[in-house]
Amino acid sequence: MAKLKIAGAWSGVLEEVELHTWTVPILRQEVAKRSHCGPHSINLIFAGKLLKDDDGLKKLSELGFKNNAKVLATRVCSVDQGNSFKEELVAEEERSTRLSRLKAAAISLSKRHADGSLPVEDFNLELENQSGEKVQLGSETDQRAMMMGLMLHANAKQLIRQHNYKDALEVLAMGEEAFSLCQSKVIELVDNVPILQIDIVWCYFMLRDIAWLSEAGKRLAKAREGILRTHGKESSRVRQLQGGLQPELALHLRLELLEGVAAYHSGQLEKSRSALTSAQAKYLQLQVPDETLSLLMSMGYNDREAKRALRMSNQKVESAIDFLVEEKAKRTRKREDDIRRRNEIMEQKRYGTTPLGKALDLQRLNELVSIGFEKALAAEALRRNENDTQRALDDLTNPETNSKIQLDIETRKRKRMRQAADAAIEELVSMGFSRATVVAAVRAHITKERALGYLLGQQDDPNAVVASQATDPNSLVPVTGEILSAEGSSSSGTQSSSNEVKERDIEMEDALTEELQNGDPFADYDIEVIKEGEAINEYLSLLISAENNVEVSSSSQ
Repeated sequence: MAKLKIAGAWSGVLEEVELHTWTVPILRQEVAKRSHCGPHSINLIFAGKLLKDDDGLKKLSELGFKNNAKVLATRVCSVDQGNSFKEELVAEEERSTRLSRLKAAAISLSKRHADGSLPVEDFNLELENQSGEKVQLGSETDQRAMMMGLMLHANAKQLIRQHNYKDALEVLAMGEEAFSLCQSKVIELVDNVPILQIDIVWCYFMLRDIAWLSEAGKRLAKAREGILRTHGKESSRVRQLQGGLQPELALHLRLELLEGVAAYHSGQLEKSRSALTSAQAKYLQLQVPDETLSLLMSMGYNDREAKRALRMSNQKVESAIDFLVEEKAKRTRKREDDIRRRNEIMEQKRYGTTPLGKALDLQRLNELVSIGFEKALAAEALRRNENDTQRALDDLTNPETNSKIQLDIETRKRKRMRQAADAAIEELVSMGFSRATVVAAVRAHITKERALGYLLGQQDDPNAVVASQATDPNSLVPVTGEILSAEGSSSSGTQSSSNEVKERDIEMEDALTEELQNGDPFADYDIEVIKEGEAINEYLSLLISAENNVEVSSSSQ
């Protein structure tokens, strides 16, 4: 077996080239395959000579090829290929733009959700451990970097599941950059970064790019070191945390497979065999018997969750059932927590933001309410004082500042009601009703819906009169309803939120948060291992072939 070094349209090393059997068309086909184009689009130049398919009957060895020979590959562009090239450029530009938007959205989301700002969404991103408990890791900068890294990593995993390994690599690189902004002592507490390293090398492997070899070894060494630190020796720590379950088995299988592949291509055959044999043992351990799978599915569980439970419990049915019951209870608790948090966010939005743009601290608000202060008054005092409870208490217990706060609340309330009423009036006027009639209807009927109902009825009864037409035009009644409700305390806070909404890239933010909102703590470990099993068999076969060649070579000497 020989190696050929290719440069130009595709740069890399062609391994396992049979110089005595390969012809120019075969070589052209292999280079074209790696260049993602047709064979007729590739020219091959060797030893200063353009290789032609007319030489197809001659073997490469007859044309002067030897081990480590260098070949230059160039692309040939026809008119159609030129158009295709332009399309590729446009597609690449769109791809680059999308990735840039994704990164910008991750930065924006992590900033909003890590620094205490009022979320513009109806959810809040928070860091949790695998038990669903909220965790605080390091400084605000660490929190922000960790959130950004996790969002990008989750998005990359989605791309991997879609077999879009090229884009996944780009997003994983962004995630790696985000994690690098955390303090090392924070990163060492979690296994997300080692898993990201494994995912990067997995993408290298699935793209079958030889150029990754030197970098892959370093990444896998970092991954193993990080996994050992966070999971403990023989995964003792992670299994203790998971009540004896072994969620990490599939992840370790993939790590050992990739270590075996990297060792094989580096010529370390013994190391490769050791890693691949260990990976194969784990693969067999993860195979779910049809009988136990059918048993769990007969209880109402679907194929995926039943397989996951059995794999993590080492095929023990009783443990698998316990796991499934606990996971269902966790999902129920999470839904309840999500509803509670959405309600809290809506309440925070009613009170507006602090002068520095932070959300109101509801826990501190409840503390003030528990000692007898009216809620709206206590909320405004906290908002003004950046959630400082003592300063808020000072304002609330001072008659002069207390009266001023109440007056400000009432003034803003009337202003909001007037603005909401004006908005409703403009909408109804735009429907074709006369302004005077609309103004009277809104004041008399309070909500836009009722006012609209009255106006439609008035068309049928032209003698109808609005009861409050003589009302003072500056007076306003309490307003409720879709258009007439307007909430929020801080005009500056409201403006800030409005600007943020305009700057949001909702499409990219949705792409980032979709996976996170599923809240699956075992997503990193739930690997189907079908492709891993195929790769193990492939490389064990290559090892046997390589070892046989070594034996033949030794005996001939």
